[in-house]
Amino acid sequence: MEIKVQVKTKKDKQEIIKKNDIYSVNLKSSPINNEANKELIKLFKKKLRLNVRIKKGLTNKNKVLEVVQPKDI
Repeated sequence: MEIKVQVKTKKDKQEIIKKNDIYSVNLKSSPINNEANKELIKLFKKKLRLNVRIKKGLTNKNKVLEVVQPKDI
């Protein structure tokens, strides 16, 4: 299963907002040193209880996440 995400960094609070087929995600961290990507993965696990990895868009604000089984991570 794939999830389309648009990431906004350096926000005051973390939140995940679903708009049609795309999730808009506000993150506190900055994109420097991959910190925003790490926060994104942790946030999906914590809030939505989904294990995900970034399939496309590692250095882009528009990303495609892939839901994975724990053994695939």
